[in-house]
Amino acid sequence: MRRSTPPLTWFRSFEAAARNLSFTAAADEIGLTQSAVSQQVKSLEQRLGVPLFLRKPRSLALTDEGRKLLPQVAAALGSLASATEAFDRGIDANVLTVATSVSVAQWCISPRLSEFVQDNPDIRVRLLSAVWPDDFKTSQADVEIRFGTAAQAGNDAISLGPNRLVAVKSPHLQGDLADLPLIETVGTSTGWYAWQKKYGVLGKPVIFADTYGLALQLVEDGNGVTLISEFLAARALKTGALEQISDGFIEAKEGYYLSFNEKADGARTFADWVKKFMADLTGS
Repeated sequence: MRRSTPPLTWFRSFEAAARNLSFTAAADEIGLTQSAVSQQVKSLEQRLGVPLFLRKPRSLALTDEGRKLLPQVAAALGSLASATEAFDRGIDANVLTVATSVSVAQWCISPRLSEFVQDNPDIRVRLLSAVWPDDFKTSQADVEIRFGTAAQAGNDAISLGPNRLVAVKSPHLQGDLADLPLIETVGTSTGWYAWQKKYGVLGKPVIFADTYGLALQLVEDGNGVTLISEFLAARALKTGALEQISDGFIEAKEGYYLSFNEKADGARTFADWVKKFMADLTGS
């Protein structure tokens, strides 16, 4: 059976000690204690079955096996450093991170993001897709737009309402609400069943989508009618890309909520921009 590769830290300690020919200098360089570096090198020697250093009273010297191993270890560590350098350059502290669902990013933010970038040339924006609470916890975003109840959003969150569901279809799709295929978004508390209780019996949904954004895309492509958050559909309704098939609406238990980090550069500017353009679209 093939034995596992020794830990990377052992190789790192060996490489630093070999360059400096000193456990003490190696420890200072990589942030460990002298005894930790010495022990890791010793563990590597035991794992390989050969001595890598000649230990002298005040210095170290590489053995033939150590000189043979050093170039390969140095090259491997260099490759790892190069691989991570590109990521270090990609995202830095000067980028404003906005966490939201793909649906909000696609239907609300993307159509107008160029305006924000043009008006705020010093702010670079990173859009991070997040749906579940754990996604937001790990994102460490500067601005968050969450879908859920007010309690789930938190006390500091601002409602981007209205939290209503309206029935929409493509303007190219002909027919009445009772005649067209119903598209249902699963995973939400309110849907066609609640609509039917308020306005009368319709047929059963025949197409199911796991997000409002996907439901909107299905509707735009002429597949049927869906109940959608008025917040999410606001721009498409205003531009005529979609139209309401009924004047009715039902109140939703969930909605979209905005929160932001006051200390993050540009966070308030972005949050105010979102609130303003959504107020313009919804007339609120």
